[in-house]
Amino acid sequence: MGSPARPDPPLKPGLHPRNAHASGYDLPRLVAASPALGPFLRRAPHGGATIDFTDPAAVKALNRALLADAYGIQGWDIPPGYLCPPVPGRADYLHHLADLLAESQGGALPRGPQVRVLDLGVGANAIYPLVGHGAYGWSFVGSDIDPVALAAAARILAANLGLGTSLELRLQADPAALFRGVVRPGERFHATLCNPPFHASLREAQEAAQTKWRKLGRSGPGPARNFGGQGAELWCPGGEAGFIRRMIAESRDLSDQVLWFTTLVSRSAELPGLRRALHQAGTADLRTIPMAQGQKQSRFLAWTYQTEAARKSGWV
Repeated sequence: MGSPARPDPPLKPGLHPRNAHASGYDLPRLVAASPALGPFLRRAPHGGATIDFTDPAAVKALNRALLADAYGIQGWDIPPGYLCPPVPGRADYLHHLADLLAESQGGALPRGPQVRVLDLGVGANAIYPLVGHGAYGWSFVGSDIDPVALAAAARILAANLGLGTSLELRLQADPAALFRGVVRPGERFHATLCNPPFHASLREAQEAAQTKWRKLGRSGPGPARNFGGQGAELWCPGGEAGFIRRMIAESRDLSDQVLWFTTLVSRSAELPGLRRALHQAGTADLRTIPMAQGQKQSRFLAWTYQTEAARKSGWV
């Protein structure tokens, strides 16, 4: 590649200060952690190295390297076509969630396996449990309606000694349910997290992918999407807002079993209606936690049925 590659400048300004990826991608270091990334490096306009972020294989190789370098994860892989989420943004959600949980502990960050988190829709990639366990030592239950996705996540666990005791995978047998049938009677969680399906139909998801492809300056049909995704990962009846409203409705029945319910909300325009639904559900507290990733603004919605006094009294 000519002159030695130097690290890219910060790729995601605005990430949480504890985020291991806040300073950008040190690609030579990542190649050292995962040599399979090497063939995907290319010269960047500023003279350093980068990858083609429109290439699904390059994105997957980058994720594998990031997980190996920052969290010690080996053998990470996903089946063709499954969602390959950007690791820095997913890590940011977990760090902000840790800050939220710390409020009930006098500001002390919650660490260790006694902190239990439910990942609603763990997917084949299992990113949240892998990063959450690596950064904080938390224990996870990951649910999904897709047996193929759960089998892929199980293979990742099998490739990493010790992870199997920190992440339990559960099949959601009822596609119409979210928490029901997954959270067991008397079981308690410090938090739930979720990256809900964004689109309301398969056609909408396909059109959005093609629009993104054109904005990247590419001609032709292009790949389905550079970060992949199966049907249930990308769309559901009612789209994102409909999915979250189902979460809210089911959360009322688990008000004594979960400290904080949380979910990403991609469309800020949906927030007023969702907040109204949460007020009507009788929540004791609700938050909109902003997250900034360069030009992109994101956030997650968090709600609890526990009073502040209950949260600070050693709820779990």
